[in-house]
Amino acid sequence: MTLLKTKRASRRGFLRGTLAGTAVGVGLPFLDMFLNGNGTALASGAPLPVRFGTWFCGLGHTPGRGMRALEGNDYEFIEECLSLEPYKKDYINYFSGFNTPLDGSISAVHYTGWVAGKTGSVPQGFGMIPAPTLDTIIADKIGTKSRFKSLEISSTGNPKDSYSYRNAGNHNAGEVSPLNFYLRLFGPEFRDPADKDFTPDPRVLLRQSVLSAVEGDRSRLVRAVGSEDRARLDQYFTSVRELEQQLEVSLSAPPALEACHKPKRPEEVPVGYDVETVNANHDTLSEILALALACDQTRVFNMMYTQAASEARVKGTTFTHHILSHEEPPDDHLGYQIQTAWFNERGYEALSRMLGTFSNIREGDGTLLDNVLIFAQTDTSDAKTHSVIGIPSMTIGKAGGRVNTGLHINGNAAPQSRIGLSLMQVMDVPIAEWGTRSLRTSTPISEFLA
Repeated sequence: MTLLKTKRASRRGFLRGTLAGTAVGVGLPFLDMFLNGNGTALASGAPLPVRFGTWFCGLGHTPGRGMRALEGNDYEFIEECLSLEPYKKDYINYFSGFNTPLDGSISAVHYTGWVAGKTGSVPQGFGMIPAPTLDTIIADKIGTKSRFKSLEISSTGNPKDSYSYRNAGNHNAGEVSPLNFYLRLFGPEFRDPADKDFTPDPRVLLRQSVLSAVEGDRSRLVRAVGSEDRARLDQYFTSVRELEQQLEVSLSAPPALEACHKPKRPEEVPVGYDVETVNANHDTLSEILALALACDQTRVFNMMYTQAASEARVKGTTFTHHILSHEEPPDDHLGYQIQTAWFNERGYEALSRMLGTFSNIREGDGTLLDNVLIFAQTDTSDAKTHSVIGIPSMTIGKAGGRVNTGLHINGNAAPQSRIGLSLMQVMDVPIAEWGTRSLRTSTPISEFLA
Protein backbone atom coordinates (compact mmCIF):
# COMPACT_ATOMS: atom_id res chain seq x y z
CA MET A 1 0.00 0.00 0.00
CA THR A 2 1.29 3.45 -0.91
CA LEU A 3 0.81 6.23 1.61
CA LEU A 4 0.21 9.68 0.17
CA LYS A 5 2.08 12.50 1.88
CA THR A 6 -0.24 15.23 3.02
CA LYS A 7 0.57 18.89 2.73
CA ARG A 8 2.24 20.15 5.90
CA ALA A 9 0.15 22.49 8.01
CA SER A 10 1.29 25.26 10.31
CA ARG A 11 -1.80 25.15 12.54
CA ARG A 12 -3.40 22.45 14.61
CA GLY A 13 -6.33 20.49 13.24
CA PHE A 14 -9.45 19.95 15.32
CA LEU A 15 -12.13 17.27 15.35
CA ARG A 16 -15.34 19.28 15.49
CA GLY A 17 -18.88 18.32 16.26
CA THR A 18 -21.81 18.94 18.59
CA LEU A 19 -22.79 17.47 21.92
CA ALA A 20 -26.25 18.16 23.31
CA GLY A 21 -26.55 21.05 20.88
CA THR A 22 -23.23 22.62 21.90
CA ALA A 23 -20.24 22.91 19.58
CA VAL A 24 -17.24 20.96 20.84
CA GLY A 25 -13.69 20.42 19.67
CA VAL A 26 -11.13 17.72 20.40
CA GLY A 27 -7.47 18.59 19.97
CA LEU A 28 -5.14 16.45 17.89
CA PRO A 29 -1.60 15.45 18.91
CA PHE A 30 1.49 16.29 16.85
CA LEU A 31 0.96 14.55 13.50
CA ASP A 32 3.56 14.30 10.74
CA MET A 33 1.63 16.87 8.71
CA PHE A 34 2.24 19.49 11.41
CA LEU A 35 5.99 18.94 11.65
CA ASN A 36 9.12 19.29 9.61
CA GLY A 37 10.48 16.35 7.64
CA ASN A 38 12.36 14.95 10.64
CA GLY A 39 9.53 15.29 13.16
CA THR A 40 11.73 17.44 15.39
CA ALA A 41 10.21 20.91 14.91
CA LEU A 42 7.05 22.65 13.84
CA ALA A 43 6.38 22.92 10.12
CA SER A 44 7.06 26.65 10.41
CA GLY A 45 10.63 25.79 11.42
CA ALA A 46 10.21 26.94 15.01
CA PRO A 47 11.74 24.45 17.48
CA LEU A 48 9.60 22.60 19.98
CA PRO A 49 9.79 24.57 23.24
CA VAL A 50 12.05 23.32 26.05
CA ARG A 51 10.62 23.77 29.54
CA PHE A 52 12.20 23.84 32.98
CA GLY A 53 10.70 22.73 36.26
CA THR A 54 11.51 21.81 39.83
CA TRP A 55 10.01 19.07 41.97
CA PHE A 56 10.48 18.90 45.72
CA CYS A 57 9.93 16.20 48.33
CA GLY A 58 11.05 16.70 51.91
CA LEU A 59 13.33 14.61 54.16
CA GLY A 60 15.59 12.97 51.58
CA HIS A 61 16.02 9.19 51.47
CA THR A 62 16.67 6.70 54.19
CA PRO A 63 20.48 6.33 53.86
CA GLY A 64 21.32 3.48 51.50
CA ARG A 65 17.75 2.94 50.27
CA GLY A 66 17.45 5.27 47.26
CA MET A 67 20.19 4.43 44.77
CA ARG A 68 22.94 1.85 44.32
CA ALA A 69 26.03 2.85 42.32
CA LEU A 70 27.24 0.40 39.68
CA GLU A 71 30.35 0.36 37.51
CA GLY A 72 31.39 3.70 36.00
CA ASN A 73 28.51 6.16 35.87
CA ASP A 74 25.85 3.46 35.91
CA TYR A 75 23.44 3.01 38.79
CA GLU A 76 20.14 1.43 39.76
CA PHE A 77 17.25 2.62 41.86
CA ILE A 78 16.47 0.56 44.94
CA GLU A 79 13.74 0.37 47.60
CA GLU A 80 12.50 3.95 48.05
CA CYS A 81 13.04 5.03 44.42
CA LEU A 82 12.30 1.73 42.72
CA SER A 83 9.20 3.19 41.05
CA LEU A 84 11.48 5.49 39.00
CA GLU A 85 13.49 2.65 37.45
CA PRO A 86 11.50 2.58 34.15
CA TYR A 87 12.63 6.17 33.45
CA LYS A 88 16.23 5.85 34.64
CA LYS A 89 18.14 5.13 31.44
CA ASP A 90 16.37 7.50 29.08
CA TYR A 91 15.52 10.40 31.36
CA ILE A 92 17.09 10.50 34.84
CA ASN A 93 20.48 11.50 36.22
CA TYR A 94 21.20 10.90 39.92
CA PHE A 95 23.56 13.28 41.74
CA SER A 96 25.24 12.21 44.97
CA GLY A 97 28.24 13.39 46.98
CA PHE A 98 27.69 17.12 46.33
CA ASN A 99 28.16 19.10 49.52
CA THR A 100 26.98 22.32 51.12
CA PRO A 101 29.99 24.04 52.77
CA LEU A 102 28.70 26.31 55.55
CA ASP A 103 31.70 28.66 55.80
CA GLY A 104 31.23 28.88 59.56
CA SER A 105 27.45 29.43 59.45
CA ILE A 106 25.09 27.28 61.49
CA SER A 107 22.90 25.00 59.39
CA ALA A 108 19.22 25.93 59.67
CA VAL A 109 17.61 22.49 59.77
CA HIS A 110 15.39 21.53 56.83
CA TYR A 111 16.18 24.95 55.34
CA THR A 112 19.86 25.47 54.56
CA GLY A 113 20.06 22.47 52.19
CA TRP A 114 17.35 23.44 49.73
CA VAL A 115 18.09 27.18 49.90
CA ALA A 116 21.75 26.60 49.04
CA GLY A 117 20.78 24.25 46.22
CA LYS A 118 18.38 26.75 44.66
CA THR A 119 20.25 30.02 45.32
CA GLY A 120 23.94 29.03 45.35
CA SER A 121 24.31 30.68 48.77
CA VAL A 122 24.05 29.53 52.38
CA PRO A 123 21.35 31.42 54.31
CA GLN A 124 22.30 33.04 57.61
CA GLY A 125 19.15 31.73 59.28
CA PHE A 126 15.51 30.79 58.78
CA GLY A 127 13.59 33.12 56.48
CA MET A 128 16.74 34.38 54.79
CA ILE A 129 16.79 34.05 50.99
CA PRO A 130 20.29 35.29 50.04
CA ALA A 131 19.73 35.33 46.27
CA PRO A 132 16.99 34.58 43.73
CA THR A 133 16.13 30.91 43.31
CA LEU A 134 17.41 29.52 40.04
CA ASP A 135 13.91 28.92 38.66
CA THR A 136 13.25 32.68 38.65
CA ILE A 137 16.54 33.31 36.85
CA ILE A 138 15.59 30.74 34.21
CA ALA A 139 12.07 32.20 33.95
CA ASP A 140 13.58 35.62 33.19
CA LYS A 141 15.27 33.98 30.20
CA ILE A 142 12.64 31.61 28.80
CA GLY A 143 9.37 32.60 30.46
CA THR A 144 8.56 35.97 28.95
CA LYS A 145 6.86 34.69 25.80
CA SER A 146 4.27 32.50 27.50
CA ARG A 147 1.07 33.52 29.23
CA PHE A 148 2.47 32.74 32.69
CA LYS A 149 6.11 33.41 33.42
CA SER A 150 6.08 30.49 35.85
CA LEU A 151 3.57 28.33 37.70
CA GLU A 152 3.94 27.21 41.32
CA ILE A 153 1.91 24.27 42.61
CA SER A 154 1.76 22.63 46.04
CA SER A 155 0.08 19.33 46.89
CA THR A 156 -0.02 20.05 50.64
CA GLY A 157 -2.91 22.50 50.72
CA ASN A 158 -0.71 25.33 52.00
CA PRO A 159 0.20 28.05 49.46
CA LYS A 160 3.25 28.94 51.58
CA ASP A 161 4.72 25.56 50.62
CA SER A 162 6.53 26.86 47.56
CA TYR A 163 10.29 27.34 47.23
CA SER A 164 10.36 29.97 44.49
CA TYR A 165 11.69 33.38 45.54
CA ARG A 166 13.03 36.60 44.09
CA ASN A 167 14.15 37.45 47.61
CA ALA A 168 12.85 36.93 51.15
CA GLY A 169 10.08 39.48 50.59
CA ASN A 170 9.06 38.31 47.12
CA HIS A 171 7.67 34.79 47.32
CA ASN A 172 5.84 32.99 44.51
CA ALA A 173 3.06 31.24 46.43
CA GLY A 174 1.83 27.83 45.36
CA GLU A 175 -1.57 27.03 43.87
CA VAL A 176 -3.13 24.29 46.04
CA SER A 177 -6.61 23.72 44.59
CA PRO A 178 -6.81 21.63 41.41
CA LEU A 179 -10.07 23.37 40.48
CA ASN A 180 -8.63 26.86 40.95
CA PHE A 181 -5.51 25.83 39.05
CA TYR A 182 -7.66 24.58 36.19
CA LEU A 183 -9.76 27.75 36.08
CA ARG A 184 -6.66 29.93 36.18
CA LEU A 185 -5.19 28.11 33.18
CA PHE A 186 -8.18 27.00 31.15
CA GLY A 187 -10.92 29.35 32.31
CA PRO A 188 -12.47 32.21 30.28
CA GLU A 189 -9.10 33.80 29.39
CA PHE A 190 -7.68 30.61 27.84
CA ARG A 191 -7.22 31.04 24.09
CA ASP A 192 -7.58 27.97 21.93
CA PRO A 193 -4.53 27.54 19.64
CA ALA A 194 -6.85 26.20 16.95
CA ASP A 195 -8.89 29.41 16.80
CA LYS A 196 -8.03 30.98 13.44
CA ASP A 197 -10.22 34.00 14.18
CA PHE A 198 -8.36 35.13 17.27
CA THR A 199 -9.28 38.68 18.32
CA PRO A 200 -7.64 40.45 21.28
CA ASP A 201 -9.99 41.21 24.16
CA PRO A 202 -10.61 45.01 24.26
CA ARG A 203 -10.50 44.83 28.08
CA VAL A 204 -6.90 43.64 27.77
CA LEU A 205 -6.09 46.58 25.49
CA LEU A 206 -7.43 48.94 28.13
CA ARG A 207 -5.46 47.27 30.88
CA GLN A 208 -2.30 47.49 28.82
CA SER A 209 -2.74 51.24 28.26
CA VAL A 210 -3.22 51.76 32.01
CA LEU A 211 -0.04 49.85 32.78
CA SER A 212 1.88 51.76 30.13
CA ALA A 213 0.84 55.03 31.77
CA VAL A 214 2.05 53.80 35.15
CA GLU A 215 5.36 52.72 33.65
CA GLY A 216 5.83 56.14 32.07
CA ASP A 217 5.66 57.81 35.49
CA ARG A 218 8.16 55.46 37.05
CA SER A 219 11.38 57.44 36.81
CA ARG A 220 9.85 60.61 38.25
CA LEU A 221 8.40 58.74 41.21
CA VAL A 222 11.60 56.83 41.91
CA ARG A 223 13.58 60.06 42.12
CA ALA A 224 11.18 61.45 44.72
CA VAL A 225 11.36 58.67 47.33
CA GLY A 226 13.91 57.30 49.77
CA SER A 227 16.03 54.16 49.40
CA GLU A 228 13.62 51.77 51.14
CA ASP A 229 10.65 52.97 49.10
CA ARG A 230 12.82 52.82 46.00
CA ALA A 231 13.47 49.13 46.70
CA ARG A 232 9.75 48.53 47.18
CA LEU A 233 8.98 50.33 43.94
CA ASP A 234 11.60 48.30 42.10
CA GLN A 235 9.88 45.11 43.27
CA TYR A 236 6.50 46.54 42.30
CA PHE A 237 7.55 47.62 38.82
CA THR A 238 9.19 44.23 38.27
CA SER A 239 5.73 42.74 38.82
CA VAL A 240 4.24 45.35 36.47
CA ARG A 241 6.73 44.46 33.74
CA GLU A 242 5.92 40.79 34.13
CA LEU A 243 2.21 41.55 33.83
CA GLU A 244 2.84 43.68 30.73
CA GLN A 245 4.69 40.76 29.18
CA GLN A 246 1.74 38.52 30.01
CA LEU A 247 -0.65 41.02 28.42
CA GLU A 248 1.57 41.25 25.34
CA VAL A 249 1.24 37.49 24.93
CA SER A 250 -2.55 37.75 25.25
CA LEU A 251 -2.63 40.26 22.37
CA SER A 252 -0.92 37.84 20.01
CA ALA A 253 -2.37 34.84 18.26
CA PRO A 254 -1.53 31.74 20.31
CA PRO A 255 1.18 29.39 19.01
CA ALA A 256 0.08 26.26 17.19
CA LEU A 257 1.10 23.49 19.59
CA GLU A 258 -0.55 20.34 18.37
CA ALA A 259 -0.47 18.40 21.66
CA CYS A 260 -2.58 21.12 23.28
CA HIS A 261 -6.15 20.48 24.29
CA LYS A 262 -8.32 21.70 27.13
CA PRO A 263 -8.47 19.19 30.00
CA LYS A 264 -11.61 18.06 31.76
CA ARG A 265 -12.63 20.37 34.58
CA PRO A 266 -11.79 18.72 37.93
CA GLU A 267 -14.18 18.49 40.85
CA GLU A 268 -13.65 20.57 43.97
CA VAL A 269 -11.67 18.35 46.35
CA PRO A 270 -10.32 18.74 49.89
CA VAL A 271 -6.73 19.81 50.48
CA GLY A 272 -4.47 18.97 53.40
CA TYR A 273 -1.53 16.95 54.67
CA ASP A 274 -3.15 13.50 54.75
CA VAL A 275 -0.95 11.47 52.42
CA GLU A 276 -4.00 10.17 50.53
CA THR A 277 -5.10 13.75 49.86
CA VAL A 278 -1.58 14.87 48.96
CA ASN A 279 -1.27 12.04 46.43
CA ALA A 280 -4.68 12.68 44.86
CA ASN A 281 -4.02 16.40 44.47
CA HIS A 282 -0.46 15.83 43.20
CA ASP A 283 -1.82 13.55 40.48
CA THR A 284 -4.56 15.96 39.39
CA LEU A 285 -2.29 19.02 39.51
CA SER A 286 0.29 17.11 37.44
CA GLU A 287 -2.29 16.32 34.76
CA ILE A 288 -3.37 19.96 34.51
CA LEU A 289 0.26 21.13 34.53
CA ALA A 290 1.22 18.75 31.73
CA LEU A 291 -1.49 20.16 29.46
CA ALA A 292 -0.55 23.72 30.46
CA LEU A 293 2.97 22.96 29.24
CA ALA A 294 1.65 21.33 26.07
CA CYS A 295 -0.42 24.48 25.39
CA ASP A 296 2.60 26.71 26.09
CA GLN A 297 0.79 28.48 28.93
CA THR A 298 4.15 28.47 30.73
CA ARG A 299 7.68 27.17 30.25
CA VAL A 300 8.72 27.19 33.92
CA PHE A 301 7.07 25.44 36.86
CA ASN A 302 7.69 24.45 40.47
CA MET A 303 5.87 21.43 41.89
CA MET A 304 5.97 20.58 45.59
CA TYR A 305 4.96 17.15 46.86
CA THR A 306 5.76 17.86 50.53
CA GLN A 307 7.67 20.65 52.19
CA ALA A 308 11.10 20.21 53.80
CA ALA A 309 9.90 19.33 57.31
CA SER A 310 7.14 17.20 55.81
CA GLU A 311 3.83 17.31 57.66
CA ALA A 312 2.37 14.45 55.64
CA ARG A 313 0.52 11.95 57.78
CA VAL A 314 -1.73 8.93 57.44
CA LYS A 315 -5.36 9.93 57.84
CA GLY A 316 -6.51 9.53 61.43
CA THR A 317 -3.00 9.56 62.90
CA THR A 318 -1.07 12.34 64.65
CA PHE A 319 2.54 11.44 63.84
CA THR A 320 3.79 13.31 60.79
CA HIS A 321 6.50 12.15 58.40
CA HIS A 322 8.85 14.70 60.00
CA ILE A 323 8.17 13.58 63.57
CA LEU A 324 8.61 9.94 62.63
CA SER A 325 11.98 10.69 60.99
CA HIS A 326 13.27 11.75 64.41
CA GLU A 327 11.33 9.65 66.89
CA GLU A 328 10.65 6.32 65.19
CA PRO A 329 13.18 3.70 66.38
CA PRO A 330 14.92 1.66 63.67
CA ASP A 331 13.53 -1.83 63.23
CA ASP A 332 15.66 -4.35 65.13
CA HIS A 333 15.82 -6.73 62.16
CA LEU A 334 15.84 -4.38 59.14
CA GLY A 335 17.95 -1.63 60.68
CA TYR A 336 15.93 1.32 59.38
CA GLN A 337 12.78 3.30 60.24
CA ILE A 338 9.96 1.39 58.54
CA GLN A 339 7.22 4.05 58.73
CA THR A 340 9.54 6.86 57.67
CA ALA A 341 10.71 4.81 54.69
CA TRP A 342 7.07 4.18 53.75
CA PHE A 343 6.46 7.94 53.42
CA ASN A 344 9.62 8.33 51.34
CA GLU A 345 8.40 5.64 48.94
CA ARG A 346 5.03 7.40 48.50
CA GLY A 347 6.76 10.61 47.41
CA TYR A 348 8.82 9.01 44.65
CA GLU A 349 5.86 6.93 43.50
CA ALA A 350 4.00 10.22 43.02
CA LEU A 351 6.93 11.57 41.01
CA SER A 352 6.87 8.44 38.86
CA ARG A 353 3.16 8.92 38.15
CA MET A 354 3.86 12.54 37.16
CA LEU A 355 6.54 11.36 34.71
CA GLY A 356 4.04 8.89 33.29
CA THR A 357 1.61 11.75 32.70
CA PHE A 358 4.30 13.76 30.91
CA SER A 359 5.38 10.79 28.80
CA ASN A 360 1.80 10.21 27.60
CA ILE A 361 1.74 13.58 25.82
CA ARG A 362 3.20 13.20 22.36
CA GLU A 363 5.36 16.01 20.94
CA GLY A 364 6.98 15.57 17.56
CA ASP A 365 8.88 12.31 17.44
CA GLY A 366 8.95 12.08 21.24
CA THR A 367 6.98 13.17 24.28
CA LEU A 368 6.70 16.12 26.61
CA LEU A 369 9.30 14.38 28.81
CA ASP A 370 11.80 14.72 25.96
CA ASN A 371 11.35 18.49 25.93
CA VAL A 372 11.54 19.25 29.65
CA LEU A 373 14.27 19.44 32.28
CA ILE A 374 13.15 18.88 35.88
CA PHE A 375 15.36 19.45 38.91
CA ALA A 376 14.14 17.03 41.62
CA GLN A 377 15.44 18.20 44.97
CA THR A 378 15.20 17.51 48.69
CA ASP A 379 16.51 19.24 51.81
CA THR A 380 18.78 16.73 53.55
CA SER A 381 20.70 13.53 52.98
CA ASP A 382 19.59 12.07 56.33
CA ALA A 383 16.49 13.52 57.96
CA LYS A 384 17.30 12.01 61.34
CA THR A 385 20.62 13.90 61.60
CA HIS A 386 19.69 16.91 59.41
CA SER A 387 22.85 16.35 57.36
CA VAL A 388 23.52 18.67 54.40
CA ILE A 389 26.49 16.56 53.27
CA GLY A 390 25.78 14.66 50.06
CA ILE A 391 22.17 15.78 49.59
CA PRO A 392 20.77 13.62 46.75
CA SER A 393 19.10 15.21 43.74
CA MET A 394 18.05 14.27 40.23
CA THR A 395 17.51 15.77 36.82
CA ILE A 396 14.68 14.36 34.73
CA GLY A 397 14.05 14.81 31.03
CA LYS A 398 16.16 15.33 27.91
CA ALA A 399 15.71 19.11 27.55
CA GLY A 400 15.30 18.70 23.80
CA GLY A 401 18.52 16.66 23.56
CA ARG A 402 20.68 19.16 25.47
CA VAL A 403 21.64 16.75 28.28
CA ASN A 404 22.95 13.22 28.68
CA THR A 405 20.84 10.86 30.78
CA GLY A 406 21.04 7.61 32.71
CA LEU A 407 24.08 8.73 34.70
CA HIS A 408 25.08 8.57 38.35
CA ILE A 409 27.28 11.60 38.94
CA ASN A 410 29.28 11.53 42.19
CA GLY A 411 30.33 15.03 43.18
CA ASN A 412 33.15 13.78 45.42
CA ALA A 413 32.49 16.65 47.87
CA ALA A 414 32.19 19.34 45.14
CA PRO A 415 29.75 22.17 45.93
CA GLN A 416 26.16 21.43 44.98
CA SER A 417 26.06 24.80 43.22
CA ARG A 418 27.73 23.10 40.25
CA ILE A 419 24.40 21.41 39.59
CA GLY A 420 22.51 24.72 39.56
CA LEU A 421 25.08 26.36 37.28
CA SER A 422 24.77 23.45 34.84
CA LEU A 423 20.96 23.67 34.85
CA MET A 424 20.98 27.37 34.04
CA GLN A 425 23.51 26.96 31.24
CA VAL A 426 21.41 24.17 29.71
CA MET A 427 18.44 26.55 29.73
CA ASP A 428 20.44 29.26 27.86
CA VAL A 429 20.95 31.59 30.82
CA PRO A 430 24.11 33.60 29.96
CA ILE A 431 25.94 32.85 33.20
CA ALA A 432 29.56 31.80 33.68
CA GLU A 433 29.74 31.85 37.50
CA TRP A 434 27.17 31.27 40.21
CA GLY A 435 27.04 31.17 43.98
CA THR A 436 28.85 32.86 46.85
CA ARG A 437 31.84 32.04 49.07
CA SER A 438 32.65 28.28 49.00
CA LEU A 439 29.59 27.66 46.82
CA ARG A 440 30.84 29.99 44.09
CA THR A 441 31.67 27.99 40.99
CA SER A 442 32.44 28.44 37.32
CA THR A 443 32.63 24.69 36.62
CA PRO A 444 29.54 23.04 35.12
CA ILE A 445 29.19 19.26 35.17
CA SER A 446 30.63 18.13 31.85
CA GLU A 447 29.25 14.57 31.96
CA PHE A 448 25.76 16.00 32.19
CA LEU A 449 25.99 18.38 29.24
CA ALA A 450 25.34 16.85 25.82
